[in-house]
Amino acid sequence: MYQQMIFVNLPVGDIEASKKFFSQLGYSINPQFSDETTASVVVADSIVVMLLAHEKYQQFTDKEIADARKTSEVMIALSAESRQKVDELVERALSLGATEPRAPQDLGFMYGRAFDDLDGHTFEVVWMDPAAVEG
Repeated sequence: MYQQMIFVNLPVGDIEASKKFFSQLGYSINPQFSDETTASVVVADSIVVMLLAHEKYQQFTDKEIADARKTSEVMIALSAESRQKVDELVERALSLGATEPRAPQDLGFMYGRAFDDLDGHTFEVVWMDPAAVEG
């Protein structure tokens, strides 16, 4: 059966620094779809983040590339299997140079934190109590 995939394309200022950042977060880089202008970050079997140097990203749009440190166009939400895993991923990202744009959100049945990567792209990491989801 066909499984639809999502490819999130993000412009980055430094491909090598971004590859190192995401690798150190625990994600793999698919060398088949990576070169000096592109890095294919495998988040899950059906989720890939394509990091593109600004020049490469500009080949796909006539629009101005937003400075994600100043404006927000998208927030990428990632699920986590536990509250602890939320904290582990965000703390690891912070230790690698990410910033935390806001305080953690704890609603009891849902817990989330966020980090902005090296280029300012916001990643939300969220755990939801499975009992609340089934609900």
